[in-house]
This record gives sequence, structure tokens and C-alpha cells, in this order.
Amino acid sequence: MALLLNCDLGESFGAWSMGMDEMVMPHIDQANIACGFHAGDPLVMQKTLRMARENGVTVGAHPAYPDLMGFGRRSIHASANEIHALVHYQVAALDGMAASADLTLEYVKPHGALYNDMMAKPSVRQAIMKAISDYYRPVKLMLQATPDAENHRIEAEHYGIELLFEAFADRCYDDDGKLLARTKPGAVHSREKMLEQVRQLADESSVTTVSGHILKLEVDTICVHGDNADGIAAIKEIREMLAS
Repeated sequence: MALLLNCDLGESFGAWSMGMDEMVMPHIDQANIACGFHAGDPLVMQKTLRMARENGVTVGAHPAYPDLMGFGRRSIHASANEIHALVHYQVAALDGMAASADLTLEYVKPHGALYNDMMAKPSVRQAIMKAISDYYRPVKLMLQATPDAENHRIEAEHYGIELLFEAFADRCYDDDGKLLARTKPGAVHSREKMLEQVRQLADESSVTTVSGHILKLEVDTICVHGDNADGIAAIKEIREMLAS
């Protein structure tokens, strides 16, 4: 299966402008749209959905902890019931707006600290899976492709949901399959290394870790970032490379 490209979009709100969504949308397959808890607002959600429809892009909800001040990057202690409710609330909001725009919400990709907690803490991941399982219709869950993918699939089957596994174009991987912490040298790839990593994922279903180890990954989609001109140029290059 050809690799898809996904990008976090719709993260402006009020007077604050974030990202270059209009320039990104023509080059991606999946738009992860903020739902108002870490970024985004009703007008931005509506505008982003309209752009996705005009460009034939699949839409997914990008829910987060309630953390506008910290852009959803701070972990918040929340019970399983609270996580269940906040995921439902945000997904339902975007799902309803998508339906009104003649679009179907296809998947959920948690944002920031909620995503990181999902990958690190089984209790958070299972709370998110249960929320998606309890939703009124099927939607998929996007999470990071790691060596634990089979265990994650077994978890998902228990909840009756389908997974999408993603890799990151511009991030270096540690030997355990986690992303190398941004505080460490080489955590974010140069343009050349980024293109090479995408090429390796497409051709060999693997990445080369920080120590030079070859790590096999099952990947459906690659996350790209388009919040500046260099990022837009990189997305275009990736799209051209995957299409060739």
C-alpha cells in the first residue's frame, strides 16, 4: 500500500495565526484537525474542513488535553472517564461540522501530550480506545508505529477498532522505536536525512536509528509539518518522491 501523508492543521484560533494550511492542503492525504482544546476554534474548524473538501483530503479529529495556554503539550492527570469524555466531546464536534460540510470523519489522532501519554501509558491508551469503541459509528485510531505494533493491534481488536500506524518524516528514532528526545543532538532531521528516512520507509518499511540500527516498522501514513516555508517545500519534495 502506498504511504499516505498526514499533517496537523486548523491550529489557529481567534487573533492567533498558526501554520500555512492553505499551502499544505494540496499536498497531503489526511488532515488532523484541531478541535478547540489545544488550538482551533469553530471558524477555523469550518474553514479547514472546507479546504479539505476542496482538495479531496481525508479528515481526522486531533483531540487534546484542555490546554490552550500550553498548546496541549503539557500532560494533565485525568481519569479514564475524563479522557473518555474529552475525546468524545472533541470528536463529536468535528464529526458534526464535517458532516455539515459533506465530509466523513475517518479517524482520530490525539495531539501532543495526550498522544505521548497514549504511547507511554496503557491506561491512557485503553481509555482512548474505549472512547473510540463507544463512539456511535466506527472511526480509526492513528498512533505511532513502534516495535509494539502487534500488541497495540491486539489491544485494538479487544475494543473492536481499527488502527492506522504513523511514522515521522523529520524525527530521529531511538533504538527502542521511540522518537529521540528533542533535547538530544540530531533529534530533528536535516532536509537530506528527512528525505532519506521517507525513502527508506517507502522502500524498506524501516528506519535507521540514532545508533545505526535498522528498525522495521509497519507504517500506513507519514506525519509531515507545514508551519513554515521550508516545511512546505519539504512536503512537496516528499509528495513528488512518493509519487515517482
